[in-house]
Amino acid sequence: MVGAGVLGLPFAMSELGWGPGAAIMILSWVITLYTLWQMVEMHEMVPGKRFDRYHELGQQAFGEKLGLWIVVPQQLMVEVGVNIVYMITGGKSLKKFHDTVCPNCKQIRLTYFIMIFGSVHFVLSHLPSFNSITGISLAAAIMSFSYSTIAWVASARQGVQLEVSYAPRASTSTGRVFQFFSALGDVAFAFAGHNVVLEIQATIPSTPEKPSKKPMWKGVLIAYIVVAMCYFPVAFCGYAVFGKNVEDNILVSLEKPAWLIAAANLFVVVHVIGSYQVFAMPVFDMVESCLVRKMNFKPTRRLRIFTRTSYVALTMFLGMTFPFFGGLLGFFGGFAFAPTTYYLPCIIWLAIYKPKRFSLSWLTNWICIILGFLLMILAPIGALRQLALDAKDFDFYS
Repeated sequence: MVGAGVLGLPFAMSELGWGPGAAIMILSWVITLYTLWQMVEMHEMVPGKRFDRYHELGQQAFGEKLGLWIVVPQQLMVEVGVNIVYMITGGKSLKKFHDTVCPNCKQIRLTYFIMIFGSVHFVLSHLPSFNSITGISLAAAIMSFSYSTIAWVASARQGVQLEVSYAPRASTSTGRVFQFFSALGDVAFAFAGHNVVLEIQATIPSTPEKPSKKPMWKGVLIAYIVVAMCYFPVAFCGYAVFGKNVEDNILVSLEKPAWLIAAANLFVVVHVIGSYQVFAMPVFDMVESCLVRKMNFKPTRRLRIFTRTSYVALTMFLGMTFPFFGGLLGFFGGFAFAPTTYYLPCIIWLAIYKPKRFSLSWLTNWICIILGFLLMILAPIGALRQLALDAKDFDFYS
């Protein structure tokens, strides 16, 4: 649940301001916990049947063909988008680690660090299933909690900077509006677990006496307590210390103590290695199933090697070409994450359970749908502007 998006939350706060930023953070936490509960509940809503994939839930709600077309493109955008951002995050964290440990060494291009990070996945991507990456996922969970703690503790220890300013980052009202929109996507990106929650729940044994939703919901609650312990201190401490001058990755703003910042960046690398695989596994499953069932390929090891290696190479190439962490967070957070995380579970819930009009359930779901839809429209607008500004003076493959 705790993704690398947490590193961009202080930057999002600098674009939102104290009041709106705190309100949006809390609201996002509550809404995404609610929609996650819905997905856990709907996993076994039909007796004797388990919906192990997001698109299977969509097919139950909207029909075989329509459900597939509604869910799969959005889910793919999320998973591919996360993997691209994680390629960039892994490369930038490796570079920061190198520059911190050896400040007098010759500078190495970010492109090379992304390639180094990507090379790990040419090996790990050939693990067969979620159960195969349990150890990697556990290490990633420990690392994410560790670097989040380091980020806010190091910020608090550094203290509020003498010339700190909480004024808007942009000098014009138009710029402030676009930055506000982009920041909404940054916050949305941080809440990313919905796209693989059904696949994870599918690995839990289930019987009529002991349905999987009970242990799964306990796991979700623990995860969201950890999310709160990581996200809110990082966002608020990072913004309080650096104000509008905070970088789009809080660890880049921190310089001292050097050994601790180096360790935090190394923790980020370990974390995104595991998280990349968690989000890549459903893509591998989808692509390989399509090739075998629709295009009559034989399910051989050669096919597996080709599809997985090609996917890793594609995400690595896109990460090297567009290494804009902040802009991509906002774009994918709004365009891809808002539907699958904020409002699609609510639409499915309304379609299946059909709560009474104007009841508490009906009103709650419609509020989430409206807020999520606005997020999907507004966040990419601000993020695209940010990407255009970043690319304007950027030296590609530098």
